[in-house]
Formats: sequence, structure tokens, C-alpha cells
Amino acid sequence: MSDNVRDTFTAAAEFFVEVVARVPTERWDGPGLGVWSVRDLTGHASRALSTVREYLDAPGPPAQQLADAVEYFSAFSGGPDLSEAIAERGRQAGAALGEDPAAAVAEEVRRAASSLAGHPDDRLVATRGGGMRLDAYLPTRTFELVVHTLDLAAATGVEAVPPTEALRATLHLAADLAVRRGQGARVCLALTGRGSWPEGLSVL
Repeated sequence: MSDNVRDTFTAAAEFFVEVVARVPTERWDGPGLGVWSVRDLTGHASRALSTVREYLDAPGPPAQQLADAVEYFSAFSGGPDLSEAIAERGRQAGAALGEDPAAAVAEEVRRAASSLAGHPDDRLVATRGGGMRLDAYLPTRTFELVVHTLDLAAATGVEAVPPTEALRATLHLAADLAVRRGQGARVCLALTGRGSWPEGLSVL
């Protein structure tokens, strides 16, 4: 796997670990994001680590169906059923963190890194969106880790500055998604001070 992709994912994972370790004990059952508590949100974010391990431990798919991270996110069409399934997986993952979420997250980072070792760029993984190369899947995990660690920091009042390369990769992917969804011009104008950010606009 290219060092850049691996290093960026690792930096995002370490950023997540650092923020989780600073969450005040009394905040775990407080509001996190949407229907999630802080614990649920942390559980959902931790799936950006556990899915790497789970997919690599499972047999690869027979063929590649998704070319890159943009196609991965585009493969999921919204809707209440999908949203509830994601919410429930987050709650279950949060509960699985146990009495010491920080230690559980740190261990999940270690296990993900161990699973990654020795796998080539072109290792196919069977994601929920379809089969794709490992080096195409990993940026989706970096994106999830950066975005949800920022969510976690905002929910708990923890100061958090993402690693530069991980943040750059996340913004790059967000821009590509905006273009893919026909929102590129609006995002460009908003980011350059030529228009306000449209209410409710999301690239996901």
C-alpha cells in the first residue's frame, strides 16, 4: 500500500484516539450527533477501524465493482431504512466499547494496523457498497475518522485540530463528492466568499 494512503489513515486514527481519550467521563451518555449519544457517535466512528479489520479477515469478492472513494459514497442512496440501519450499528458499536471506550478505541487501532500489514494495494475487499481495492477503500475510512472525530470534539467541547494530511485528504474527497453530486459550483462559490453556504447542503 502506498505510504501516503497508509500514513494518512494512521494519522486520522491517532487523531481519533487522542480526542476519545479526552472525552470527560460525564459526557458519554450526553448528546453526540443526531439520534446518537457521545458513546454511540464514538462507536460509529470506531467502525472506520473495525471494518478495515473485518473486511481484510474475510475472503475478497470475485470482482471489483467500485473504482474509488467517490463511487463508494455514491453507492449509498439515503432513505429512512439506511439511516436507521446506520444509527443502530452505531448504537451497537458504542455499547461494545464497554466501560473504557478510550482503551477499546486504542485497541481497535492496533488491530486495524495489524490487519493492514502485509496486504497489497490491489487486495479486494467486500464492502457494503461493493467490491473495491484496499487502497481505494482506505481513504473512505480516513474521511469518516476525520469528520466524526470533529463531530465528537464539537459535542464534548474538546479542542481538536486534525492532522494536516488527513484533513487535506478529507476536504479533497468532499470536493470530489460535491462535483459528483452536481454541487461543485455552489461549494466553490461558498468557499471563495462569493456566495453563502446553502442551508442543508451536504456532499453525502
